[in-house]
Amino acid sequence: MTPHPHPSPAARRLPQSALADLADVPATSRWVRSGATRLHVLDYGGTGVPLLVLPGITSPAITMDFVVRELTDLVRPVVVDVRGRGLSDGGGDYGLEEYAEDTEAVVTRLGLDRPVLFGHSMGARIAAVTAARNKVPLRGTVLGDPPMSGPGRGPYPTPVDAFLDQLAQAVRGTTAAEVAGAWPRWPHRELELRARWLASCGEEAIKATHRGFESEDFFDWWPSVPGPTVLLYGADSPVVTEAGAAEAARKNPTASLSRIPDAGHMLFWDNPPAALASLREALRPMLA
Repeated sequence: MTPHPHPSPAARRLPQSALADLADVPATSRWVRSGATRLHVLDYGGTGVPLLVLPGITSPAITMDFVVRELTDLVRPVVVDVRGRGLSDGGGDYGLEEYAEDTEAVVTRLGLDRPVLFGHSMGARIAAVTAARNKVPLRGTVLGDPPMSGPGRGPYPTPVDAFLDQLAQAVRGTTAAEVAGAWPRWPHRELELRARWLASCGEEAIKATHRGFESEDFFDWWPSVPGPTVLLYGADSPVVTEAGAAEAARKNPTASLSRIPDAGHMLFWDNPPAALASLREALRPMLA
């Protein structure tokens, strides 16, 4: 019998070198309970409007450090280790409403006063659902390249096995050079962080979220996302195509859309200056 390429779930792990990365991040670790789930966040402090950051499917909170530390003059970034990633607990369900409940718990437990939600990829979908549920007060949302696949819309462009192969490399022990084989445009520091932190992502969290990319429709929620909201998308993204952007504009006409040149789905890794400039421009009116 031919063995399955991923015969058993990989155990989540973090090498000491990964934990040591936290010493170089100008943020404080804080903890929140969402039901039985303990969630870890990185709080960059300051007196600005809180910006609650929700990363992507295989992106622990620390991987957004290079983005949010460029925003501390505008906001107080608070970055979530989404359940099943980083230092947060795994287990339970990984549907969009469960992720939204976790986000609501962070807002409530940390006493964040009308934060702006900013999510990338999976995190953008979570931000949209949280805003549409309207259970915590928000100043606005910024959605970075949310997956628009779903029932009747075709598959997510990256197959789940590609994520699981990269996870297996990380659990085995990988290097920035090996990670660059999949992400050749990324800055070296971000390749190093991914090499050390990817193994903190749970296999079931990845698989269940990927299933959700194809079974939960972003457009079921998007028309109900209140303004102000801005959708950032990569000019070369296979996740938010020009047709997808046009549909988003039609179905939520109060939203603003911003096309980031020379960027695919990984906006801030592909073209950091342009993506950061677009994010800052999106945030400013929400902070007044």
